[in-house]
Amino acid sequence: MNLVERDLKVIWHPYTQMQTAAPPIPIVKGEGVVLFDENGEAYIDAVSSWWVNIHGHSHPYIAQKVAEQLLKLEHVIFAGFTHEGAVELAERLLAILPNNQSKVFYSDNGSTAIEVAIKMCLQYWHNQGMPRTKVLALKNAYHGDTFGAMAVSGRSAFTNVFESLLFEVEFIDLPDANNIESIKSQVSSIKTDLACFIFEPLLQGSGGMLMYEAEYLDQLMAHCRAENVLTIADEVLTGFGRTGKRFACDHLQQQPDIMCFSKGLTGGTMALGVTTCTQAIYDAFLSDDKLKTLFHGHSFTANPIACAAALASMDLFLSPETMENIQRIEERHARFALKIGHHPKLKEVRQIGTIIAMEWETGGQTSYFSNLRDKLYQHFLKAGIILRPLGNVLYILPPYCISNEQLDYIYTEIEAALEIF
Repeated sequence: MNLVERDLKVIWHPYTQMQTAAPPIPIVKGEGVVLFDENGEAYIDAVSSWWVNIHGHSHPYIAQKVAEQLLKLEHVIFAGFTHEGAVELAERLLAILPNNQSKVFYSDNGSTAIEVAIKMCLQYWHNQGMPRTKVLALKNAYHGDTFGAMAVSGRSAFTNVFESLLFEVEFIDLPDANNIESIKSQVSSIKTDLACFIFEPLLQGSGGMLMYEAEYLDQLMAHCRAENVLTIADEVLTGFGRTGKRFACDHLQQQPDIMCFSKGLTGGTMALGVTTCTQAIYDAFLSDDKLKTLFHGHSFTANPIACAAALASMDLFLSPETMENIQRIEERHARFALKIGHHPKLKEVRQIGTIIAMEWETGGQTSYFSNLRDKLYQHFLKAGIILRPLGNVLYILPPYCISNEQLDYIYTEIEAALEIF
């Protein structure tokens, strides 16, 4: 029995209709930007394996640091104990974040980092005897698949089954020149009930790689601050260079009260979540009253192996070579966007930093269930490229070590697909 047959007997895959999906591709090795299956076929991982891999697969430096840590300390309970990796990672992360971020709370992944942030905001107000229960969020948002994260995500086919169980959220359009004043008025009208505003800064990933301008997000954040509404920046996708700067919030004048990270945090090596916050939020939980404690934790909070991977990834991320690669990819994407921007089959080409998205003209709204998605996906697999379209939105989101030749090959195959589909 081969690996695929064994898989189908025992595995339930994510975001997959198991009755109709094609058999999974058995990957046995990764090296740089390339993944290899059991038959030796090579695939360019142009989506960074769900947006997590920023330095390439099986990076020897990260592997070395993880191996060293495994022989020293694999795990320790993080309530009442600490360890060098967790402290150093928090120190180094805070040093490159907006300067109002003061404390680090560890969790397991992007969804749990969001859960922590929401609980921080809700309990911040509760601890001060001023309970607020509403959250402001963007339409088409995606913040994760746990219940709190689903609640602050845009309503869709993915949340329909659970909608009656999700807490109340006030949804707004992406802020722009036409609606910013009305959104400000909306915030002012509900400010006494509003615990926080959560957003994916400048880029809504799962919503279809939707992009919006820093100017209007800045205005909205400033208004939230003026109205005493906390702000949460979900940088799970946008963090660690994806938007061309270290963090998407580096494009902004305003600073969020809370920030959330995962995905690229460990270079895609393993799961780790981080929620950072201001000193003022942290201080609201300091009390002789134990009931004002933030009652949240995970068995693998601040796992030393994950922290070692994150520290190694940060070494690579802050190197001049990585910064040069980010700029190189950004420039090549921009040139390709100009080349295909007026293609009659494309409704729009969007680009920010190392991410470029091409929205096929389908005469309707973006749909995850578009047949075009499956056709494009299979087309690129046959060409040895992993591109996983969001409905009719095709995007490239590569590891930073991708070569110019590999990028050019992807661009050429996209142009070929435009002539076919």
